Amino acid sequence: MSASARRSLATDVAMARYERADGAGTAIRNELGRKAGPDSGGVPKAKVSVFVAADNRLLRETLARMLEKKGDVEVTGLEATAPLRAESVAQTNADVLLLTSRGTLYEDLQMIQQVRAAAPQMRILLLGKVKDEGEFLQCVRAGIRGYLLHDASSDEVLEGVRAVRAGEAVCPGALCTALFRYCESEAASMECVSPRRRLGLTRREQQLVPLIAKGLTNKEIANHFSLSEQTVKNHLYRMKHKIGAEDRLDIVQLYRTQGFLV
Repeated sequence: MSASARRSLATDVAMARYERADGAGTAIRNELGRKAGPDSGGVPKAKVSVFVAADNRLLRETLARMLEKKGDVEVTGLEATAPLRAESVAQTNADVLLLTSRGTLYEDLQMIQQVRAAAPQMRILLLGKVKDEGEFLQCVRAGIRGYLLHDASSDEVLEGVRAVRAGEAVCPGALCTALFRYCESEAASMECVSPRRRLGLTRREQQLVPLIAKGLTNKEIANHFSLSEQTVKNHLYRMKHKIGAEDRLDIVQLYRTQGFLV
């Protein structure tokens, strides 16, 4: 074989090796891209962290396994709802609290408000048993971001978690209609501010509640409104008797339970 033929053969072999190596590299890059997700640009998507709270241990564990099987959800905590320790939930820094109803409206509202106070950034998805529109609306006012009936499918729960984490609201169609009707009726009666008026507080007394919630003293509240400290004390005395509160903190708790404070 001539020298020129040997050089040509060597060049062909080198090119073949390069093409095989480049093809393997392309295949690996494509595979990594598929695993990372089509919209992630090769970077894995952040998982949705969920805290599951339910009285029934089997239900808690079933929900946790179902969510984690999907790959983009991470369960950061499990706890019973009797009682639910809001501080423990807040410490997990979960994106979503998947909360099952205790069965009574009072207990549900209490749990929702406690979590909202301890972890205001956490979004709550409630699995409820009640189809009553009024109770659903009270849960919405208390601070939930999503509501599903207890017989919802696993796909509905998963999509609900994802939607709530993305900042969307979730509820069954019939309850969504009730929510629109409620907003419509509230807009029609906006001038009389009927929900707050039902508590019997005057406009000035209502203005005091957010400042009490912030922990301001009577003197600080008085300075804010250019009132005397005694006037503020008189307001608080009347407020407690009007709504049946024992102290100023009880006033705030009642307003939060009714959904007037976020």
